[in-house]
Amino acid sequence: MNKIGVLTSGGDAPGMNAAIRSVVRMALTKGMEVFGIRKGYAGLLNGMFVEMNARSVSDILHRGGTVLQSSRCPEFCERDGVKKAVEVARRMGIEGLVVIGGDGSFRGARDLSLEGLPTVGIPGTIDNDIGCTDSTIGFDTALNTVKDAIDKIRDTAQSHERCSVIEVMGRGAGYIAAYVAVACGAEAAIIPEKSFDFDQDILQPIIEGKKRGKENNLIVVAEGVGGSVEMAQRIEEATGIETRATILGHIQRGGSPTVTDRMLASRMGMHAVQLLYEGIGNRIVAVKNNTIVDYDILEGLAMKKSMHNDIMNMASILSL
Repeated sequence: MNKIGVLTSGGDAPGMNAAIRSVVRMALTKGMEVFGIRKGYAGLLNGMFVEMNARSVSDILHRGGTVLQSSRCPEFCERDGVKKAVEVARRMGIEGLVVIGGDGSFRGARDLSLEGLPTVGIPGTIDNDIGCTDSTIGFDTALNTVKDAIDKIRDTAQSHERCSVIEVMGRGAGYIAAYVAVACGAEAAIIPEKSFDFDQDILQPIIEGKKRGKENNLIVVAEGVGGSVEMAQRIEEATGIETRATILGHIQRGGSPTVTDRMLASRMGMHAVQLLYEGIGNRIVAVKNNTIVDYDILEGLAMKKSMHNDIMNMASILSL
């Protein structure tokens, strides 16, 4: 291939810029032209292309978000929209495409590949919910952002002997909640993958902790479960402990990416370009046991990611 495109789609994640930088610079070393496509699939449909060079991706490695911007594109969910996107790409001479995003973005990548535009997906989402990869770009940074926020909240909770209910992102996956529950010493992690009993899983650890002289408590709730404000009210009514709810929201998507995310994004970007250089599309780049691999998009999307019981058991044991 002589000319490829790169876009970011869906929710932004720290490290996307590192992936863009890696794609552009790897492609240039292969003698390929690279065009950035602004605003995701909507930009592809509307011809929002900008030629990129080594200089255009300078000083973006440390920045959160995505310099190419992102958006949702309902039109792209229809086959006519996909066919139009392929036609636009062909008019621009684009022979292959790198898509950085989550599972919804990969379904678009699959459709583009099926319509004849070779496309490679790079998993960029803080939720870490892509089944074929051990980790996604942005997950580690989001964990550290949440950890920092919880540590600060715990300081004031300790001062006032409060219980804190922290709601974190994760609509369909509880990886952020589960990991930070272990890392921050929470009494409980409430996640979409596992049903919970309010009395046994939330009240009991708090009450037992109070008997042992514990002066603050922490419950981490994934947004897919939600109800953190109501949960805080129920805890206070049942225990008499002053309880506050904090919804961290989009702070989790921002910030400078960690070294782990910068490295992962850089490795995945180079691998994606190598695939297109060899004329290979319809793939998802992934990391397995610290090795960069790739899967057929259909195969990758079909893989399910389940929460490891050992993570939840660890959170439960270490909270005692």
